[in-house]
Amino acid sequence: MDIWSNILTGFGVALSFENLVYCFFGVFLGTFFGVLPGIGSLAAVTMLLPITYYLEPTTALVMLAGVYYGAEYGGSTASILLNLPGTPSNAVTCLDGYPMTQQGRAGVALFSTTVASFIGGTCGILALYALSPIIVQWALAFGPAEYFAVMIFGLVAAATVTQDAPAKGLAMVVLGMALGTVGSDIDSGVARFTFGYFELRDGLSFIALAMGLFGLSEIILSIREKVNAPFIQKVTLRSMIPSRDDVRRSVGPVFRGAGIGGFFGALPGTGPSIGTFISYAIEKRIARDPSRFGKGAIEGVTAPESANNAAVQAAFIPTLTLGIPGSATMAVMMGALLIHGITPGPQLMTQNPDIFWGLAASFWIGNLLLIVLNIPMIGLWVRMLKIPYGVLYPAVICFICIGVYTVRTSAFDVFVVLGFGLLGYALRLMRFELAPILIGFILGPMVEENFKRAMLIFRGDFTRMLERPISGTLLGMTALLLVWTVWTVIRNRRRGVSGGLAALKGTGNRNAD
Repeated sequence: MDIWSNILTGFGVALSFENLVYCFFGVFLGTFFGVLPGIGSLAAVTMLLPITYYLEPTTALVMLAGVYYGAEYGGSTASILLNLPGTPSNAVTCLDGYPMTQQGRAGVALFSTTVASFIGGTCGILALYALSPIIVQWALAFGPAEYFAVMIFGLVAAATVTQDAPAKGLAMVVLGMALGTVGSDIDSGVARFTFGYFELRDGLSFIALAMGLFGLSEIILSIREKVNAPFIQKVTLRSMIPSRDDVRRSVGPVFRGAGIGGFFGALPGTGPSIGTFISYAIEKRIARDPSRFGKGAIEGVTAPESANNAAVQAAFIPTLTLGIPGSATMAVMMGALLIHGITPGPQLMTQNPDIFWGLAASFWIGNLLLIVLNIPMIGLWVRMLKIPYGVLYPAVICFICIGVYTVRTSAFDVFVVLGFGLLGYALRLMRFELAPILIGFILGPMVEENFKRAMLIFRGDFTRMLERPISGTLLGMTALLLVWTVWTVIRNRRRGVSGGLAALKGTGNRNAD
């Protein structure tokens, strides 16, 4: 493939008037939702998903992608000014961002995060350009067996690699796959798990599921937490100018963070959070004076923010080239494509090059727009933090219900949102991660379809799948990952039991004394 001609084609698509308007609309709303604590990029994307139902596929993805990385940009504002992370991946920014605010350097912290985010996003886009054609050429050799194996590996990795409780992550993946089986069977057309409801014959609404699990449950949790009216430091353009020392200290961490974020963002199911924490930990370890961290070190702000946005852009690599969500938000992106009848994977670049390259080109435009939105308009975002939550959350709930209803004009879907909102709230109280549910729901039907095709080709002999080099290797890696997960759980439990016994023994000795 001539990559340069494809890049030019992509910019021709991205620079169309409609795509430019929706790109600006997406990054503006993404920044707005990112600035407000407690909503986050995933909830923002799911709440705006119904709008894309009436758009062209490329325009829909351009807008949703803008919402995604716009929310990650904006999430640092609340982290720095209020010590409240706008998104989970911005949590590490609080460690040094808020101390900078207490020192009267909020403007410098906000400017530095904007520049670091732009550089990190740029590195992530370059990785997308460089790696995607290579991965696609390799993946075009995939058959049903290989697709089944790579999806199973992606599901297990998403459930176990970044979860504190891998067993809970696997349980959520299985729940998501079970929800994906609701509706008519792919081959026979027989209704499954509809319980007599005609509305379920076409399956559960992906939009209702996502908005209930992530939008409504997030709002319920936020309502439970009483937040007092914050005092917000005034930020001017003059106060945002960094010193020479700030610039010197930031250059290395920004590029190291971009590399770390790009690597972890490209791994299926990891998301941006792990890259931000690892980049912060590395900067603290290699620093000449680690005691500065946590007290307003500029490196503790620029490195994780660069990693964050590099990971956001790199997460599109496995999503678009292999059809495996790079993060939970990427699962929503896949849902948007599937709604429009387009299946992500190796064929996307060859059959729909305008979508792939147009979306990639829009990333450059969106990142440039975010510099305009985050530096000259910083006063607007600061004032946004003063919106009373009692006014904001009821309006968001109304938009959720209206958006879900307009997709299929079904009141049943509104009740589905309510049900999954309560389910998501209950699962969060029990410390279950919800992202694996969405990934399982998206990939579950695709896993079933490819498994059936492979079994038809192999005449029901599963061992044939293990004999093929790619599928056998991937299934072997999945088995090793499961064994490693079980061993880790057992080891942690033994350490917990040993620590508990030691504590009891120490208590007994003190009582005897």
